[in-house]
Amino acid sequence: MKFTDLVPQQNHSTLVAFILLGFSDVPNLQEFLFGLFLMVYLIILMGNSLIIIIIRADPSLQTPMYFFLGNFSFLEMCYVSVTLPRLLTDLYRQDRIISFMACGTQMYFFLIFGATECFILTAMAYDRYVAICNPLLYPLIMNNSLCIQLAAGCWISGVPVHIGFTYWIFSLPFCGSNQLNHFFCDIPPVLTLACGDTFMIEMIIYVIALLVVTIPFMLILASYVKIISSILKLPSATGRAKAFSTCSSHLIVVALFFGSGIITYLRPKSSHSAGVDKFLSLFYTVVTPMFNPMIYCLRNKDVMIALKKYFLRCFVL
Repeated sequence: MKFTDLVPQQNHSTLVAFILLGFSDVPNLQEFLFGLFLMVYLIILMGNSLIIIIIRADPSLQTPMYFFLGNFSFLEMCYVSVTLPRLLTDLYRQDRIISFMACGTQMYFFLIFGATECFILTAMAYDRYVAICNPLLYPLIMNNSLCIQLAAGCWISGVPVHIGFTYWIFSLPFCGSNQLNHFFCDIPPVLTLACGDTFMIEMIIYVIALLVVTIPFMLILASYVKIISSILKLPSATGRAKAFSTCSSHLIVVALFFGSGIITYLRPKSSHSAGVDKFLSLFYTVVTPMFNPMIYCLRNKDVMIALKKYFLRCFVL
């Protein structure tokens, strides 16, 4: 029996599940894609786990900057675990059916972790701003209490908003096709299957994107304008180089994550296409988390030194 037989094909029918088309348009590449995404997933988990272990093991990294980096690495593992395991399952079993409840749950956690990432990147920018623009007050301002409060705020601030928002999306009537042309339950492809007028919820999407993505991005840019201005005033070339090196890693991650996210969620609905959406989604759900450990390790001398000491201790023992 076909899955479409399970779903009444009538106007405003009640869907019980979606079919995630994913990469079914390239049937000859299913095994290759499974191996590729499995390797990427393992790299993300091992790379970010290693950063967390190094930060906890090395006393020299017990600073606010690395406290937020540890939170960010843990978040990245949670973030990719919302989408990649499901994608790997679909590629391996070729069973692309996802229940209505599972789809809503996946979207909710994807939005929560995405919002948390925006906030943590903003907190990391604020930390660098205080460290470089107000170095004498840095230990006083970025104390343990404030760091914990900022991290907690980043993790929980988006929870109530996205509970209501996800519930609203899945309360819409769905009719016609139940085929979701994506590899996970993201907002744009789900809305394309909704019936009736979605104007109001599209406006809410823009408002939430403004609050969660655009405003944090603008705050980060403003912080780095001040930071770069302060760095250029430093008398020592060595001091300028060191300051730039500690900030460049964060700027690269911000550009990759926010750039693809803003293009995806702030484009007009009429300009969305399944192929472009999949590509952009791969960029901020897979590519960016994979490169984050490399960016923060290879471009950060403190982390590289701590990494060498950690491996030396492991080999000696």
